[in-house]
Amino acid sequence: QVQLVESGGGLVQAGGSLRLSCAASQSINMINVMSWYRQAPGKQRELVANIFRGGTTNYADSVKGRFTISRDNAKNTVYLQMNNLKPEDTAVYSCAATVRLGAADYWGQGTQVTVSS
Repeated sequence: QVQLVESGGGLVQAGGSLRLSCAASQSINMINVMSWYRQAPGKQRELVANIFRGGTTNYADSVKGRFTISRDNAKNTVYLQMNNLKPEDTAVYSCAATVRLGAADYWGQGTQVTVSS
């Protein structure tokens, strides 16, 4: 069982930056995919970005060029650097771990990000 704890959310003005962290309770070296999802009120949860064990990354079109995902296996932590934030980025951001492939095996509780205009 892997526990994931997100931190770093908050209130920021449009154009500002935040860095989210996702700390795992155990080693993420053998976890194939670490992902960030978000869910805004009244909307479905969407994949924001993911990073594979080998370093390959993927981003939603809406965040390309603004967000950067990274993983530090030594610290068992995944980060999401969010720059040039927009009001439409407002959501609860959750971290997820996929041990091999397919659906996520573990989820964090989420952290609120609010971007004011």
